Amino acid sequence: MSKQYLTTHTIDNAHETDIFSIAVTPNRIVSASGASNLIFHSTAEPEFLVAQTLDGAHELGCHHLAASENGEVIASAGFSGEVLLWKQDNDRWTEMDGNKAGEIWAIALSSDGRYLAATSVDGRINVWDNLSDQTKIREYETKGSFGMSIDLSLDGRYTASGHENGNIYIFNNDSGRLLHSLPGLAKAVRAVAFSPGSKLLAAAGDAKLIGLYDVSSGEQVANLSGHAAWIFSLDWSDTGEYLLSG
Repeated sequence: MSKQYLTTHTIDNAHETDIFSIAVTPNRIVSASGASNLIFHSTAEPEFLVAQTLDGAHELGCHHLAASENGEVIASAGFSGEVLLWKQDNDRWTEMDGNKAGEIWAIALSSDGRYLAATSVDGRINVWDNLSDQTKIREYETKGSFGMSIDLSLDGRYTASGHENGNIYIFNNDSGRLLHSLPGLAKAVRAVAFSPGSKLLAAAGDAKLIGLYDVSSGEQVANLSGHAAWIFSLDWSDTGEYLLSG
């Protein structure tokens, strides 16, 4: 079963150039583009007015945003390889220490914002502890294919990554080991997302299909079709009953 949604509001000319990523907190919609600024729109206003603009956040623009489940931390990844962490302070956003040098692409935050996971162009998966001087606590190796997508399970136990060659990996953060190398979708995997209970992993990309995998066994339990073009994003409802794709 699928659902279609009607447009609530349109924000024209939100950015000067192409928008590459958005993230949502309980009271903000954050957007990033090829320009250097990050823009925060208030969801409490009927017109979704601009609540804050962080000018010059990323000199060469920003390609990925991630928000913690509790809405207190935002991570932004720039085209020059840096990652910045922003913490909410009295309904404003200020930069935290957390510049991660290196070739970082996709990023994800744990539900409380403590852990940051990121992929690299050479397929490495890194996890940092944001509350412990941004200490790298895990570094996972894959087969070297560009890491295009990443997600952390809400309980923090697992990290999943999707790669340009179609491979999908699930790592156990407790043991620091590879849990599953999943049967891929044969083409680039641009989005991975754990269900709220960490029982299922959804993966999608250039194959125009959504694969559902059992996290404990690694078995593929379903293929969801219906897209006529590449799939760039996935998100579960809070209950895990619905999966949104685009």
